[in-house]
Amino acid sequence: MKQEVINIEFWRLSAAYLFVLILILLVKKREIKREKLIVLSTARMTIQLVLVGYILMYIFKNPSPWIVLLVLCFMESFAVYNIFKQLPKPLSKKLKLVIVLSMVIGSLVSLLYFNLIVIHFKPWYEPQYFIPIAGMFIGNSMIGITLGMKEMIENFATQKNLIEGALMLGAKPDAATKPIVNSAFDSAILPTINNMVGMGIVFLPGMMTGQILAGTSPLVAIEYQIVILIGIAGSVGISSFLSLQLGYKTFFNDRFQFIPQNEKEK
Repeated sequence: MKQEVINIEFWRLSAAYLFVLILILLVKKREIKREKLIVLSTARMTIQLVLVGYILMYIFKNPSPWIVLLVLCFMESFAVYNIFKQLPKPLSKKLKLVIVLSMVIGSLVSLLYFNLIVIHFKPWYEPQYFIPIAGMFIGNSMIGITLGMKEMIENFATQKNLIEGALMLGAKPDAATKPIVNSAFDSAILPTINNMVGMGIVFLPGMMTGQILAGTSPLVAIEYQIVILIGIAGSVGISSFLSLQLGYKTFFNDRFQFIPQNEKEK
């Protein structure tokens, strides 16, 4: 028998914040200075989600392709901004352009394929499907690019002598940097692969849990979750591959000389 979705009253929702207080007490007991960060992140999370909730209610009631595209552009822009923010500084203009193109191409190719071919909902801009799926693809691609680019940039800095030594021995830039780029790509896709390995046995993913709580058949929820996870893996893989494959080339000039990012800005 299908059960209606349980509405969480305000006082019950407030009761959930008890665990935030417990977390604060735990870090305080261990003398870890994270109390302020926990409070700020909790407050920010709450405000952001409430605002997003009201915005989505309006969008769902007034579906428009232009509004959906505007939301998509905002998510892509915010994802790129977060990538820039988390990577070591400075970043060259060419590398920034590579990150933007990789983020947009990788996430959009995967999003359009799964929306139009695999799930095939109509109209194509149906916000109830388009926006949540776009958020998952873009968010995970952002994490993948950040992890991969961060490791590549840091390893280029620490292994500069090895790269230059390989170049002096006649190696091309792709061969001289291949171990670093491969390791960075592995770091970029590993979290997604680990999620897929533990899915269903170690934990139930958020989307599947939400659908089940909303009364959807577990089998239908599983179908959607499989599709979404494969889509995320593809989006992360394409975005990370493009960012690293094109990104390493920005560290070399026309004469195949290795030039770190910080030296380019001088």
